[in-house]
Amino acid sequence: MLPNIDYNDLPRALQRLMVQPSTGDADEAAALPRRSFLKMAGAGGLVLGAFPHLAMAQADGAKPAAGGLKPTQQPSAFVQIAPNGEVMVTINRLEFGQGVQTGLPMILAEELDADWSLVRSRSGTNDAAYADPLFGIHLTGGSNTIKNSFTQYRELGARARAMLMSAAAARWKVDVATLRTQAGTVIGPGGRKLSYGELAEAAMALPVPEKVVLKDPKDFRIIGRATTRLDARAKSSGRQDFGIDVKQPGQLTAVVAHPPVFGARLSSVDDSAARAVKGVKAVVRIPLDRGAEGVAVVADGYWPAKLGRDALKLEWNTSAVEKVDSDKQLVQYRELAGRPGNRKFDADMAPLANAPRKLEAEFVFPYLAHAPMEPLNCTVKLSDGRAELWVGTQSADLDGQAAARTLKLKPEQVKVNVQMAGGGFGRRFVGSSDFVVEACEIAKATRAAGLDAPVRLLWSREDDMKGGYYRPMHLHRASIGFDERGKILAWDHVIVGQSITAGTVFAGMMVKDGIDATAVEGMRDPYPVPMRLTVHHPQVNVPVLWWRSVGSTHTAFVMETLIDEIARSTKQDPVAYRMQLFGDKHPRHRAALQLAVDKSGYGKRKLADGRAWGVAVHESFESVVAYVVEASVKDGQPVLHRVTSGVHCNLAVNPRSVEAQVQGAAVMGLSTCLQGSAITLKDGVVQQGNFGDFTVARITQVPEFDIHIVPSADAPKGMGEPGLPPLAPAFANAIAQLTGKPLRQLPFNLA
Repeated sequence: MLPNIDYNDLPRALQRLMVQPSTGDADEAAALPRRSFLKMAGAGGLVLGAFPHLAMAQADGAKPAAGGLKPTQQPSAFVQIAPNGEVMVTINRLEFGQGVQTGLPMILAEELDADWSLVRSRSGTNDAAYADPLFGIHLTGGSNTIKNSFTQYRELGARARAMLMSAAAARWKVDVATLRTQAGTVIGPGGRKLSYGELAEAAMALPVPEKVVLKDPKDFRIIGRATTRLDARAKSSGRQDFGIDVKQPGQLTAVVAHPPVFGARLSSVDDSAARAVKGVKAVVRIPLDRGAEGVAVVADGYWPAKLGRDALKLEWNTSAVEKVDSDKQLVQYRELAGRPGNRKFDADMAPLANAPRKLEAEFVFPYLAHAPMEPLNCTVKLSDGRAELWVGTQSADLDGQAAARTLKLKPEQVKVNVQMAGGGFGRRFVGSSDFVVEACEIAKATRAAGLDAPVRLLWSREDDMKGGYYRPMHLHRASIGFDERGKILAWDHVIVGQSITAGTVFAGMMVKDGIDATAVEGMRDPYPVPMRLTVHHPQVNVPVLWWRSVGSTHTAFVMETLIDEIARSTKQDPVAYRMQLFGDKHPRHRAALQLAVDKSGYGKRKLADGRAWGVAVHESFESVVAYVVEASVKDGQPVLHRVTSGVHCNLAVNPRSVEAQVQGAAVMGLSTCLQGSAITLKDGVVQQGNFGDFTVARITQVPEFDIHIVPSADAPKGMGEPGLPPLAPAFANAIAQLTGKPLRQLPFNLA
């Protein structure tokens, strides 16, 4: 997902870089007057406003709606109350497993005083209302959903509640101050009651209050309670639709033959056999991401499209592109690590030469595929001067604008319907909008060929694993000097790895002094060590992208295993050593770690023979997660038995979702430790293609979990990603306790 950095300057900068102004008159561009906005109603309810599909409404200088409220603050865009009292809440994010389609409605329903049993949720579009209220663009990433929209959704609920109360006061001709609400009902003097469903139509005609008073957290009755997810029943019963399930009338399905080497172009195409496959409707040559070319086969279903692709006879020209070899790349990275580079930290290294103790270490981290359960897909329907897309996207705004450019349309002529997605881990937010643009190119070429039908692009698992974007390969090298008590005197550190953000719209904010902030997040802090940090960003012909927890996927492993190694070498308890380093400056780290220690029985409970404790704690995306694990080695392979977690994410809106996210992230972190969990290249070709040769943890490898949350009433922070980084180092530290040998690479190699 997105990097864990300071975004203070992000909204305006992103808007300047990403928004493509319309070149003509936008007949829907003007902001709607407040009353007109509220009167956009369906069958008698407080209903979703029909916002124009205008990315430019989010640009610098965009005027808020009448009354000073922006589209993101208008309850009619987010709340629909039916006559029977059902409350439909529209979410401004992609739901792809993290639970926001329950968390955001919980926040709004709390201030609305809704009856939770009547609350439902749905996804939004690329309308201006559904932009991130802080960033000003449509964005799901960086564990920002609950954090950035917490106040927004509280205020939306409070505004809708105030309007309902005003409507009741007018009907009863009483002072609104004499009214109260409870579970979807307005209660008046003498015990009179009106349901929200009875009041919704009148309420929608009232002005939207700009100022509202929010509840004291001590009065929360929904927020903070473990709540079953609204989508749980549909998903567990197989009735949930995802982007891959979109079915439009007359829809065709397309698959694409991608080049074997990134950026390669076609030398020749023989599609005669493909066109002869029953069900194939068209074969079109299209431009692809990164300057490459491909061939799309369009058919009346996935299977004939795949058979048609298999029948293609293609020759590729790879002479102009680099053919990466993983073994050679590691040699090059090692050579580069010895050269002078850009500096992030520059502490004095003089004490290193005469330090009583020294530690030299090299770490290697491979490329990683995102490998979501639902492969990439996008459905495009073209009509004269319009396009409609159905896609599980982390940025409906970015992808809508990319679609508009591809289709030679104005941004307001493209509607993006955000679909439920089966995972993503950052892969559904790409600066190039690669698979969305690909779908639009196919739809455009198909229509030009005389086929006027919606087209659904489907990537197979192999397509994505061999031709997608990856977590970068990294090499770390550390030289540390410390004394007999474990006091670190000097820490000289080098990181070599591709920049994720260089050359993207984020470069201006994230690349400083030649260093990509995503590569170094998680280094040094919270430990007050004198560090010199040198960074190299080689250019490699492998596309890279954020991957769940971004830079912390490797920096947490390095920091937490080295801190543990220093503790062991100076015969100190790893927990006590960390607590000493925290001092009094990191109370959240201390609280999370202490909670995990207390709940696990660390240091008090005797482990079974052959098992050892492992500890790690790490902050990412402003949340702290600590793990105390139990592990062993069986038949030469590491085994993780139990994970106890202490989590400090401030207020947990839905503790059940926090628990699920920590479990899911930890299992994903476990997968990075297992043999086979690496993407490797030979002669420019990715060697892995599916779960048969790219390892993810199986159910028999998943440990027992015991997850605990530090109580807090402070505004919530993100939890989609922070559970991943400390798992691998905690596991590695346990194995090092057993074998006496530190683990210096992922996946683990005990040979």
